[in-house]
Amino acid sequence: MSFIRRYRVVIVIALGLVLFRVAARPAQELPSRLTDEEFWKLTSDFSEPDGNFHSDNFVSNERSFQHVLSDLSRGRQPGSAYIGVGPEQNFTYLLAVKPRLAFIVDIRRQNLIEHLMFKAIFELSLDRAEFISRLFSRPRPPNAGRNSTVAELFDAFRSSGPDMNLYQDNLQAIRNKLMKEHGFALNTADQSSLEYVFRAFFRLGPNLTYDGVQVGLTGAMPSFEQLMRETDQDGASRSFMATEDNFQSLKDMHRRNALVPVVGDFAGPKALRSVGQYLKDHNATVTAFYTSNVEQYLFMSEESWRKFYGNVSTLPVDGRSVFIRGLIRSEAGDLSSSPALPLSSHYETGLFSITDLVASFKAGKILTYYDVVR
Repeated sequence: MSFIRRYRVVIVIALGLVLFRVAARPAQELPSRLTDEEFWKLTSDFSEPDGNFHSDNFVSNERSFQHVLSDLSRGRQPGSAYIGVGPEQNFTYLLAVKPRLAFIVDIRRQNLIEHLMFKAIFELSLDRAEFISRLFSRPRPPNAGRNSTVAELFDAFRSSGPDMNLYQDNLQAIRNKLMKEHGFALNTADQSSLEYVFRAFFRLGPNLTYDGVQVGLTGAMPSFEQLMRETDQDGASRSFMATEDNFQSLKDMHRRNALVPVVGDFAGPKALRSVGQYLKDHNATVTAFYTSNVEQYLFMSEESWRKFYGNVSTLPVDGRSVFIRGLIRSEAGDLSSSPALPLSSHYETGLFSITDLVASFKAGKILTYYDVVR
C-alpha cells in the first residue's frame, strides 16, 4: 500500500472515530440549576412582546387547584420539565411534579415581574411566616412558627396590620436581590410594574384576590388566604404554604434559578416553541402543562387555538404528559364554553393527555372547545 493510500485510510478511520464519539455522546442533560446569566438569557431570549389581558390576575381564582394533586404526582416522570401560566398556583403543582426545570409562560410581562417578586421574597425569607410578613408587609406575630398549620399562620397574622415602613424596606430588599445580587436588568417600566404588584399585596394583604377586590365585597373570586387554606379531594392541605417542607422545597427551586418566567402568547410564534426546542436539546419531556382555562380564550379566535395546538405539537412529550386544565361548569353541571365566571358557576380542575390532544388535532378532530375537553 502506498504512503498516500495509507495516509487516506488513517484519515478515514480517524474521522470515523470522531463521528462515532459524537453520535455516541449522550444528549446534554436538563440542568436543575441555572446561573444568573443563564436564567436571564432564557427569560430574555424566549420572551415575546408584552401582551394584554383583561385582569391583573394577582392570584389564582381556582379553588379546585389541589384536587388533581394525587393523580398528578402518581406515575409521572420526576426530574423532567413543567410549563405553566399565571401566578402562585404553579408553586403547588411544582411540588407534585418535582421537575428539574419549570417555565411559566404568560402573555403579560406583569406576570413575569410578579414571579420575580415571588422569587426574591422566597430567597429573602427563612420560613413561611417570614414569607407572609414580607409578601404583605405585615409585622410577624410571635405565635407564627415553623410548626404552625397554614390556618394557624393566617389566623396569627389577623392581628398584624399593613406597615408602610416595612413595605418600603421590603420593596428595596426585593429590588436589591433582583438587580444587585442577581444582576437582572429590570428597566424603568419593569420597576414600576414591580412596585404596582407589590403595592397590591401590601394594600389588601391576605385578602387579595384575582382582580384585587377589596375585602367585604362578595364575588366568585377567592382570596390568597382562602386559596392557601384549600385542600385536596381527601381533605389534606397540600398547598406550597401548607408545611415548612413544602415552602423550603420551593425556596430551594428559586435559589437554583430553576423556575424561569417567560412573556409569551400561547398562540405566539416564539415563546412555547423556544421552550420546546430547549427541552429537546436537553433530552427532556414536558411532564405537565398547566393551561388554566386559557384555551377558552383562544377559541374566541379561529386562528389562535390552531396556532396554540401547532405550538403544543412541537413540545417533547410522552404518554404520561398531561395538561392541567381549569374547567368552568354551571350549577347544573354543564360545561361552559365562555371564559367568564358568573356567580352561578364554579371551577373544576382536571388532567388531560397531551399526546391524545396532539393526535386528535393532527387528525382534524378538534373543531370546538368541547372537542378539547371531551
